[in-house]
Amino acid sequence: MSDFLLEMRGISKDFSGVKAIDNISLSVRPGECVGLCGENGAGKSTLMKVLSAVYPYGTWSGTILWDGQELKARTIRDTEDAGIVIIHQELMMVPHLSVAENIFLGREITRPGGLMDYPAMHARAEALLAELKMPDVNVALPVMTYGGGHQQLFEIAKALNKNARLLILDEPSSALTATETRTLLDLILDLKRKGVASVYISHKLDEVAEIADTVTVIRDGTHVATRPMAELDTRKIITMMVGREISTLFPREPHPIGDVVFEARNISCWDPDNPRRKLVDDVSFELRRGEILGVAGLVGAGRTELASKLFGCFKGPSEGEIRLDGRPVRITSPRTAVKLGICMVPEDRKRHGIVPLLGVGHNITMSVLGQESRYGFIDSSAEMVEIAAQIDRMRIKTASPLLPIANLSGGNQQKAVVSKMLLPSPKVLILDEPTRGVDVGAKYEIYKLMFELARQGIAILMISSELPEVLGISDRVLVIGEGLLRGNFPNQALSQEKILAAALGKQDALSGDA
Repeated sequence: MSDFLLEMRGISKDFSGVKAIDNISLSVRPGECVGLCGENGAGKSTLMKVLSAVYPYGTWSGTILWDGQELKARTIRDTEDAGIVIIHQELMMVPHLSVAENIFLGREITRPGGLMDYPAMHARAEALLAELKMPDVNVALPVMTYGGGHQQLFEIAKALNKNARLLILDEPSSALTATETRTLLDLILDLKRKGVASVYISHKLDEVAEIADTVTVIRDGTHVATRPMAELDTRKIITMMVGREISTLFPREPHPIGDVVFEARNISCWDPDNPRRKLVDDVSFELRRGEILGVAGLVGAGRTELASKLFGCFKGPSEGEIRLDGRPVRITSPRTAVKLGICMVPEDRKRHGIVPLLGVGHNITMSVLGQESRYGFIDSSAEMVEIAAQIDRMRIKTASPLLPIANLSGGNQQKAVVSKMLLPSPKVLILDEPTRGVDVGAKYEIYKLMFELARQGIAILMISSELPEVLGISDRVLVIGEGLLRGNFPNQALSQEKILAAALGKQDALSGDA
């Protein structure tokens, strides 16, 4: 009898002759948490899709043993029946169905005659959510009533309802608050004690270090190392992931800061569904040429709504004045903003940043199609030259510029979105969570690019929930709390504690220009 619950031996998978993973092996014991680490495009998600039969038996080579017996799963239902449940990075909720209906989707409790037994499903859903320390959720409400953090935990409740023996979590905390992340990590530790195994895929290496017993690193589709977490630290994992030593995660570089290029004056935004509720409340600030201005605050503080207003895509009522190069401008749509030289990389790239079935290259050039056209027709040759240059510049890993962008890893999709927003040569670049779901190597490349753009005189407004990132990159930091501007700090001896205190309104933190 094997000591392992799961053994994956010599797994290889290719797409149109291009190897995505090559001869990778992975083993998991009952109750063990294995951290699976690697850069974007390294093959982590592909390996887990093989395991969970998203890619069915016969479409890959190698052997999977489950409880010592060969597993030849041809559908996701086969793996779930065995006790292998995957929670994908992109949420799989049906927005208009209730929380309970989503948790029981495909496994509904029915009465004689086939009618759904809603009282039984509601009771079971409430019990599952109580385990997740979410006792106040109304399971009868549509799932879209709740935010992304809640929905991520609903996905875990759905997995627990399937009696998972092995839980695969792909970037599970990317949309969670600090409190929700703490709940998630505590849950995984509790499941370990109950004998439930897990494979934890995350770019947040501090989380991996806390909960993983073993770490497996893959790079460019090949196995690099498998070692006990007790022998590692986050810096050693980074070195194995990227194949080189990164001395500092935040490569600060000197860059001149010029005159004021962008001003926001008395910006206010109201909730589209509740006009009495202000999401952004009379916020004013200035942004200088070549400056990287960080925007910090708790989830729901109004940061994304502020960015949406500045880019002309906020859906609700709003007011305030925007000035560019000292002159007032009226921004009524993203098209207007781009024409003026204001570009934005949105927080949710899946919904607002990409056209999933369109090719990688065409996603990149869609912001400048007017420049690539002659007499109403697109100059395909010129467009392909530009696409090749951008893919090379951003080091986007893709088998072809024509490959649908949905087939790329999240990090490579993000690089494509950034590239798209750089093509119009912006004066002001708004980056809303620019490194969410991006591995440490790609983060480093994005930071280097930001400093390069700042040296070129581009003014950058960067919204981030990661305080080390805000402190590591910004020249100045705005703090937003409950829609109000609660801090405006030069980034000199600035601490995470001071930013959090300002965000929570615990002190009169406003200082400097506002």
